[in-house]
Amino acid sequence: MEESAFFPRRASTAVDVAGVLVGGGRPIVVQSMTNTDTADPDATAIQIARLANAGSELVRITVNTEAAAAAVPTIAQKVAGLGVSVPIVGDFHYNGHKLLADYPETARTLAKYRINPGNVGPGRHHDDHFTAIVRIAIENEKPVRIGVNWGSLDKDVLAELMDANARLESPRDAREVMIDAMVESAIRSAELAEATGLGHDRIILSAKVSGVRDLVEVYRRLAVRGDYALHLGLTEAGMGMKGTVASTAGLALLLAEGIGDTIRVSITPEPGGDRTEEVAVAQQVLQSLGLRSFLPQVSSCPGCGRTTSTYFQELARDIQIYIRDRMPVWREHYRGVEEMRVAVMGCVVNGPGESKHADIGISLPGTFEDPVAPVFVDGALSLTLRGDHIATEFQEILERYVAQRYAAPAGAAR
Repeated sequence: MEESAFFPRRASTAVDVAGVLVGGGRPIVVQSMTNTDTADPDATAIQIARLANAGSELVRITVNTEAAAAAVPTIAQKVAGLGVSVPIVGDFHYNGHKLLADYPETARTLAKYRINPGNVGPGRHHDDHFTAIVRIAIENEKPVRIGVNWGSLDKDVLAELMDANARLESPRDAREVMIDAMVESAIRSAELAEATGLGHDRIILSAKVSGVRDLVEVYRRLAVRGDYALHLGLTEAGMGMKGTVASTAGLALLLAEGIGDTIRVSITPEPGGDRTEEVAVAQQVLQSLGLRSFLPQVSSCPGCGRTTSTYFQELARDIQIYIRDRMPVWREHYRGVEEMRVAVMGCVVNGPGESKHADIGISLPGTFEDPVAPVFVDGALSLTLRGDHIATEFQEILERYVAQRYAAPAGAAR
């Protein structure tokens, strides 16, 4: 899918993360993070593979202990053994300078390091620990994400700006100063990294908060301070609908302004829940905005008094499941199928029109309507289905349509 003219991208520097380009006008990258104990190589490798297979283009892991650091090379080997190739990013807090120095193979294996300036060390140790990590990144030719978080903001920077604000004749409120402190911490850290010798094109910045308005404001300010690639995400977004809606609201506002080069949706999964949900939500945000395509989109009506039968709801659900299950095969054989639009409608009011607008659509009979289901292909009525096997027949029609519409010309490279 081409970049939407309604969302002009902010100019940013491209950063190469083990072959995945972030920024520089490239497609916005979806990333995720494991929640396994990194010291358990099997569990972590399996989850990395699942996240990557779900569409995560970068996967971050916690590296917080010696056991976790020691496990990283084994994890990378196991992921490769599962037939998965995805850059693995190390997330460091407090002791990253020591772990990277003590485990040089881990430093070589990781595709990128994430540093939180608020957690690298207090006072005079801050710059020493920070630059120690940066030097290891330089030695291993690795990019760095400088990730500021309002839950662990650099106390020295915040105190400095708070003191300066208190001396003003009309002090600003604490929220404004906090947002400025986040931006200042990120920019100062990036400048220190460059002064240490890290290339400008090896730096990604992020400034995460848990409120949508704060998120939008901090990234608007950060975006005008330089051309660094930016990682977006609402941190501690929450569970279920709250986490999904809040993340979507914040990301959509910024992406619509051309801000952001890579995104993560940090929703809390249900106990034992599927970690890949955050990948699906991130992909859907980008696809709903028309910025990237990942999966054919199914339009379906919400139902009303005309659609008292649940049949069309069941068909809409089954078609979405069918498409998701078939995508691994379709993606391999049919170029562009991820942009296909499908309509499953429940009555005659908007059913035929919506089906005509889709690439392929079906309008099921509503209450008191004739028990027939017209199928539209590329805007024209193709045939009408009747009887008890409409769902199966429509899936067969869909399969034939994909094979005909998205088959590559003979000899074309896949």
